Amino acid sequence: MTVTTGQTNAMLLRRGLRLEYATLGWNIPGAVVSLAAGVAAHSVALGGFGLDSLIEIFASVIVVWQLTGADDPARERRALKLIGAAFIVLALYVLAQSAYNALAEVHARRSVVGIAWLSATVIVMLLLAWGKRETGRQLGNVVLQAEARVTVVDAYLAAAVLVGLVLNALAGWWWADPLAGLVIVGYGLKEGLHALREAA
Repeated sequence: MTVTTGQTNAMLLRRGLRLEYATLGWNIPGAVVSLAAGVAAHSVALGGFGLDSLIEIFASVIVVWQLTGADDPARERRALKLIGAAFIVLALYVLAQSAYNALAEVHARRSVVGIAWLSATVIVMLLLAWGKRETGRQLGNVVLQAEARVTVVDAYLAAAVLVGLVLNALAGWWWADPLAGLVIVGYGLKEGLHALREAA
């Protein structure tokens, strides 16, 4: 039986949606775990990562919305604008909170839960990002490819925050936590502006 281009695209769309649902399935509990652990440990980086997970949830919902009406160019531009704006808001919030924690010398406590969750998140997000990138490339869908970059950023941020938490836990370097928060700021601004430029 010959598989037509339409059938191939339909299969790719279903795969893209499954990848987004898997991302949601990981990030919804992840946001709760990260935010709760961040509050408990007074960790701006861990709390910021929890907020980043909320942005990733938002981005996944936007991509699901876009994939279910993928032939609408206006919908694609709106999706990119919303993702870009969300990342810029995240970056500004984490910048302010990191600056406050650094100036006030707020010492984050150890977070075993945070370290365990972030370790798993790095692996899961890299696998999901690869799947989204390949599916988006085959579909020619720029929104899915943009969201794949968001997922890669999520993995990198998890790794950066993980390093900060480990340095704080093992060496008592309290300043590693707000410093890891600044990594979130840099990536958030970069990806937010990139998405807004693609939407223009």
